[in-house]
Amino acid sequence: MMSDFGALLDSLLQDTIGRSLGVFAPELVLCATILVTLFVRLFDADRRLPTYWVALVGAFGAFLLSYFQFVQLRQGGDAEAYFTGLLVFDQFSVFFRVFLSLFLVLVVSLTILTGLPDLEDGPDFYTLLVGSTIGMMLMASANHLLILFLGVEMASVPSYAMVGFLKGRRSSSEAALKYVVYGAGAAGVMLYGVSLLAGLLGTANLPQIAAQLESLAHSGRGIVDPVVRTAFLGALMILAGLAFKLSLVPFHFWCPDAFEGAPAEVAGYLSVASKAAAFALLVRFCLAFAGSDAESLQALFRALGVGLGLVAVVTATYGNLVAFVQNNMKRLLAYSTIAHAGYMLMAVAAVLIISNAPAGAPFDAAVESRRCLEGLLYYLCVYLFMNLGAFAIVALIRNEIFSEDIRDYNGLGWQAPLLGVCMAICLFSLTGVPPLGGFVGKLFIFASVIQAAKIAPWMWVVLVLGLLNTVFSLFYY
Repeated sequence: MMSDFGALLDSLLQDTIGRSLGVFAPELVLCATILVTLFVRLFDADRRLPTYWVALVGAFGAFLLSYFQFVQLRQGGDAEAYFTGLLVFDQFSVFFRVFLSLFLVLVVSLTILTGLPDLEDGPDFYTLLVGSTIGMMLMASANHLLILFLGVEMASVPSYAMVGFLKGRRSSSEAALKYVVYGAGAAGVMLYGVSLLAGLLGTANLPQIAAQLESLAHSGRGIVDPVVRTAFLGALMILAGLAFKLSLVPFHFWCPDAFEGAPAEVAGYLSVASKAAAFALLVRFCLAFAGSDAESLQALFRALGVGLGLVAVVTATYGNLVAFVQNNMKRLLAYSTIAHAGYMLMAVAAVLIISNAPAGAPFDAAVESRRCLEGLLYYLCVYLFMNLGAFAIVALIRNEIFSEDIRDYNGLGWQAPLLGVCMAICLFSLTGVPPLGGFVGKLFIFASVIQAAKIAPWMWVVLVLGLLNTVFSLFYY
């Protein structure tokens, strides 16, 4: 017995040290960045070596490593599982490493410009910021329910502290408290869903769970079977936890209060990085169950895709309508973030429907689902620059006029022409005005919905309401 355990331990160490660690070099660089930042604080060296330089160098190093990995994979390389199947290394996960590390570079640069954390609080702030980013990278690479949950919590817990980082401000403390309470509830629901799936099917590995469900479907046990229904309930609970991270209706309540109470720099970070990582995990989770040849499972996942599409429309409509009555710039951008989460969820719904297309569908399911996914990634790239740009301008203006009230932005174009033009470009792109990048991104999203509507007629409703929402957003932007 002991010899078997020793052999297992040896194989785990060989897989981890000899094979897996090198592939996850960007995450290791960010871990080293946290250690250096803490040592700077420990030895009281932050006056000689400001921690924002440590964070910036670490983030840029992670970005370069991720970019080189992405280039290598583009030249040829298959998806592989590492750390005994816990994490997956493929173009999708490496794309999000590039995305998140680049975004971290931009956010750290913004904090240097705005002077958000003072010299005393810098080590704490950058430790939280980098630690949250590591969790988000794990979310994009998750191949196991354990990593799915740990990644979400690693990303969430530091963000709770960052929302309440403005010490001495009641609004910031209240926002952090609400965020923690809602986050704890969402984590509990997600963990219960994980326990249902893993306990019922005897595995927490996503590909193995998909194989188990397909085996159940082939044995003739449909949705009326208690095992299938319980597994479906567990999957829905996991999706509910992800809906909290995405601020989808009705799990959105934390978002406006958290964004209003948090510094604009933190709100900008959460509005992009948190959403991108959650969408990466949602796509990873949904596509793990796609491509089944069991007709009952295909129909079930198409129905789930339609349900996600309807949730997307409700989310976009709610975000756009409530944004009309806001008088705080960060709250307006928070509801804008909710609306954009709805648009991006439309693409995820389309991917889920198309990847489970029935035989005889009027398109190649593999090709079209890849196009839908590429459209979503393009939209995220545009959203990164436009949304962070808007929050950056809010932070810069706050430093000058000490206000975030929309009425105080009157005459911005005359008093600060450059900031006014940049804000206009960001908002027009978020609206989807041609020829800006936001227009192309929404074009890709709606093209995906059209393809999905060919086999799921309810998606025509999603398309029409999505187009109407784009018109709604013109008025409050």
